[in-house]
Amino acid sequence: MSVIRGRVHKYGDHVDTDVIIPARYLVTTDPAELAAHAMEDLDPDFAGRVQPGDVVVAGRNFGCGSSREHAPLALKAAGVSCVVAASFARIFYRNALNIGLPIVECAEAADAIQAGDEVEIDLQGGVIRDLTRGGEWHFAPLTDIAKELLDAGGLVPLVRRKLGVE
Repeated sequence: MSVIRGRVHKYGDHVDTDVIIPARYLVTTDPAELAAHAMEDLDPDFAGRVQPGDVVVAGRNFGCGSSREHAPLALKAAGVSCVVAASFARIFYRNALNIGLPIVECAEAADAIQAGDEVEIDLQGGVIRDLTRGGEWHFAPLTDIAKELLDAGGLVPLVRRKLGVE
């Protein structure tokens, strides 16, 4: 597990999968193509602004809506290193882990952190630090299987490793 450090892109409550990656782009599974359209209906400049390592911070119920795996894949391919939210829709939570995108539930951090802040997220230690404004928040440690999935880069790489198929 690692420490993530990145600049924040901040969103509100109930960001659904239709705005994370609009349905018109679901004809492809190409990560680069999905990344080019990530968040475009909510934040048209996101794909041009996001940098590798950046962090998305949002309110309640992030990733609600359809159960499309494209949504976390679009964020990860765009360079997002972690999503911090007050809460996640369960299917998004599972899909994010399955593709190896770290996600952290921490309502206090999600409320306090602002767009443009630089944050540091210690996934192993369960700590989020706002390096711009100060502040430190703790979150529940990731489960062993979540750690294993993230370390492997997602479900498919983990299964391949366990089966000895590379």
